[in-house]
Amino acid sequence: MTEGETILNKIVKSEAEWREQLSQLAYEVTRNHATERPFTHDDFPEVAGTYYCVCCGAALFKADDKFNAGCGWPSFTQPLDGAGVGESVDRSHFMVRTEVHCDQCDAHLGHVFPDGPPPTGLRYCINGVALRFEEAD
Repeated sequence: MTEGETILNKIVKSEAEWREQLSQLAYEVTRNHATERPFTHDDFPEVAGTYYCVCCGAALFKADDKFNAGCGWPSFTQPLDGAGVGESVDRSHFMVRTEVHCDQCDAHLGHVFPDGPPPTGLRYCINGVALRFEEAD
């Protein structure tokens, strides 16, 4: 296997390749599980469209499922149907939370909490720097 090769839809790159592709903050968040400061990504437009993984381009969330949770990070009620949003247990910072990541490239996206609005009752609290938005045609 060579660097940058896709195997079974899994994107594998070296740390140097990720650093070259991503901004410093996007690298720290997606590859090292950091968190961006709250209220730093209010620049996403309020129009129809899709949010993609900044690392690999996988479609993750629909703008229709985005809501203002007041927490300072983009929040969604659910991933896009069929999106590869995986979950794992995060025991950092003396807490137990559910981390969400991109299944295609293992990028850390944020966390999911059981305090969201209907219909799911979930709040996918996502680092804005981990997303790229494309407006619908």
